[in-house]
Amino acid sequence: MPAIAAIVIFVCAYVLIASERVHRTAVALGGAGLMLLLHITDAEGAFFSEESGIDWNVVFLLLGMMVIVSVLRQTGVFEYVAIWAAKRARGRPYRLMVMLVVLTAGASALLDNVTTVLLIAPVTFLVCERLGLQAQPYLIAEVMASNIGGTATLVGDPPNIIIASRGDLAFNDFLVHLAPLVVVLMAVFCLLCRWLFRSAFHYDPDLAAEVMELEEREAITDRGLLAQGLTVLAIVVAAFVLHPVLDYEPSVVALLGAGLLVAATRVTTEDALREVEWPTLVFFAGLFVMVGGLVETGVIGDVSEAAADATDGNLGGAAMLLLWASAALSAIVDNIPYVATMSPIVADLVQQHPGDEGDVLWWALALGADLGGNATAIGASANVVVLGIAARNGTPISFWQFTRYGLVVTFVTVALATPYLWLRYL
Repeated sequence: MPAIAAIVIFVCAYVLIASERVHRTAVALGGAGLMLLLHITDAEGAFFSEESGIDWNVVFLLLGMMVIVSVLRQTGVFEYVAIWAAKRARGRPYRLMVMLVVLTAGASALLDNVTTVLLIAPVTFLVCERLGLQAQPYLIAEVMASNIGGTATLVGDPPNIIIASRGDLAFNDFLVHLAPLVVVLMAVFCLLCRWLFRSAFHYDPDLAAEVMELEEREAITDRGLLAQGLTVLAIVVAAFVLHPVLDYEPSVVALLGAGLLVAATRVTTEDALREVEWPTLVFFAGLFVMVGGLVETGVIGDVSEAAADATDGNLGGAAMLLLWASAALSAIVDNIPYVATMSPIVADLVQQHPGDEGDVLWWALALGADLGGNATAIGASANVVVLGIAARNGTPISFWQFTRYGLVVTFVTVALATPYLWLRYL
């Protein structure tokens, strides 16, 4: 009975989020409240459980990076980067999109993808305003590039950190096994953008000429604060990359960086917190509680175990099923709780195969979860963050506007990952 109730609540919430008749934050809070009210989960499970509760590492990582971005916004650095990018692209919309998505993918491999979209979104709004372009297609392309690029490294996407911990995998393991494929996927994605967003590439020669005459250095309004902000950001990024050595969670690093930046500069606490996307943070909390209800009642575990049993010890079949099933399930539930639930099952499957042979299952899980996160507007943390930023800036992206592009990108990228896994490992 609790499992049925959890499924009904989650499905109804998902339908409401997709319909956009009710704000997604209200839906998430309502669904979380019902999970608690009906004792599907309890306060211990919702707020303190690592397996089925709110992932505070994600919430506080977002909070810390939002504060750092808020401080940097006051220096004019985003205007600088926007003008620089527009001039390098010579005002050409498609060339600009390629530049932004490649930059986003590269940054997502070093930072996590959520941090990257927080930094690139303000630049996107500014450069699109300068060139008279719609920002939504660029934001959608960037967040998809962040999910693809983040697949390449241990720190690039939160699910990868979970996989590395469970599978005892190092930073270089992800680089060797996944980065080559990500390079190919990004090349294909850039070509795909030309077709997917072709209606958005409106070139205005007059606006382009005006941008070419701008001097980007004049956009910087506070060089002292910029130096302080970039120093703190560089330290935070270095700590992210050195996570396996320092053993500090990214959320701790982000909060320490945010606290240091606010304490050491003239920026007031009120100004630093003004740009925080509070509705997005609350939405994540509610979503984690709802998914936690599915975990607590064994729904996700049963689905995962059934998929594992269906392969009957066949490594190739298990890898392919894991890849495609992970992509499908990550489109429905956020890929962080999905991977947290699935990783113990994959660990058991890996142990059934001697040596390093079974590691292909970890790569199948990572690729399926990371690339599948592009499929829908709530498939990955970065997607939700970008939708929140877009709504705040008066250019909302609907659930279906994102998803109709996301499904195409997910199918193409996962289809390309399939022969890669098969030919390289099987």
